[in-house]
Amino acid sequence: MRTLFLNPPSFEGFDGGASSRWPASREIESYWYPVWLCYPAGMLPDSKVVDAPPHKISMEQTVEMAKDFELLVLFTSTPGFHVDVRMAEMMRDANPKLKVAFVGPPVTVEPEKSLRASQAIDFVVRREFDFQIADFAKGKPLEELPGVSYRKNGHVVNNPEGPVIENLDGLPWVTKVYQRDLDVRRYNVPFLLNPYVSFYTSRGCPAMCTFCLWPQTHSGHRWRLRSPQDIASEVRFVKEAFPYVKEIFFDDDTFNYQKARTIELCKHLKPLNFTWSCTSRVTTDYETLRAMKEAGCRLLIVGYESGDQQILKNIKKGATVDMALRFTENCKKLGLVVHGDFIIGLPGETRDSIRKTIDFAKRVDAETIQVSIAHPYPGTEFYDYVKKNNLITIDAMTDETGHQLPNIIYPGLDRGELVDWVERFYGEYYFRPRVIWRVVRKAIFDSSERERLTKEAREYLALRSKRKKFVAEQRQTHPEATPPAPVAANSGD
Repeated sequence: MRTLFLNPPSFEGFDGGASSRWPASREIESYWYPVWLCYPAGMLPDSKVVDAPPHKISMEQTVEMAKDFELLVLFTSTPGFHVDVRMAEMMRDANPKLKVAFVGPPVTVEPEKSLRASQAIDFVVRREFDFQIADFAKGKPLEELPGVSYRKNGHVVNNPEGPVIENLDGLPWVTKVYQRDLDVRRYNVPFLLNPYVSFYTSRGCPAMCTFCLWPQTHSGHRWRLRSPQDIASEVRFVKEAFPYVKEIFFDDDTFNYQKARTIELCKHLKPLNFTWSCTSRVTTDYETLRAMKEAGCRLLIVGYESGDQQILKNIKKGATVDMALRFTENCKKLGLVVHGDFIIGLPGETRDSIRKTIDFAKRVDAETIQVSIAHPYPGTEFYDYVKKNNLITIDAMTDETGHQLPNIIYPGLDRGELVDWVERFYGEYYFRPRVIWRVVRKAIFDSSERERLTKEAREYLALRSKRKKFVAEQRQTHPEATPPAPVAANSGD
């Protein structure tokens, strides 16, 4: 069957499907690669991957494509699910013979609900879907495919799940599919060197963070590894196929989870002489970080989440504030750049814990940060917690353009104040003299950086205005529930 693998158009600039672990429109336009879709696409030579958002492909253009294919595989997300359903229905109307499969976290957690959402969805695949999709396209019946849910005689059938894929070296290289179907110059992330290319060196994550979507719904907690030889070979291919790419990003759930494995991999990467970045935990020691730096590592994406020790304990982070400070100090000694991720609204959050987190972030002083609103996605322990304690609201988790909105409330912290704290976080962090100078210095000495920073500033200020409007509306609607956030206790410099 000629198969279309689709990361669909939805909100303008929305990158919520395909491989985004935090589905939403970002403060600054960003696009991650549709890595998961590219694995089965690599098994089907006559298939095509369409990543609509970065390629600016409209709904109308996508619907027209339906006429050229027999099977549609759509990677969906919780915020974008209703838009994705409409997309599938429009494509089915254009081609009534088109078979439609949905994949991604929402259908893993709620397969029956997903199938009831529309008759246009023929089946869903729970968790990993690589071989199921490839086998169906080659003619294997649904009844024989593990992890598949489908309708039969008016009922939903959930086939038993099969084992996870252990031999990752046996999977296709997604970068060959990028070369076939995607324009890698269209992918950008503000803190990476663009254009960049990303792929995985492992699947799964043994960490037990309660809020993290992927290990609990899609990739699993079992940590499976590609061999260093296979990874190094794909790096060589990227360097030859995309000589203009400035950086490779290893987009694992956690790249350096195990010291011995990381150091061994770095031995194979070092001779290749290329720049790369990756995800990291704050539990990584100096020796491992040094091996990474010597092998070409430039930047680490680090999930600090909170500067309050009790919050870290609540979310089972498996790390402490002291560990995070020591880790960051080591990164700075080695010249490794850090992009810090923080979350507002995790279990136990209060004004005091938010204040601790902002002050902690200023102590860390990462090169760049991202501040997200905690979202309890179905299938996560965090979701079970907020449901049990009646903290979740019926409100949408994104606005009409896909930007994050809170759908939880805590005693004394309503939706408006949570959004206000996010804006205060960014403001206090970035409007410090040392950070302003970092940005200005880049703009002065690098024309491409100047152009990029100007674009990002426009995008951020537009979103900042929208958020302030949302906060004002919330205060007007609930004046007793949303007092102004207190002045910073420690402004930093």
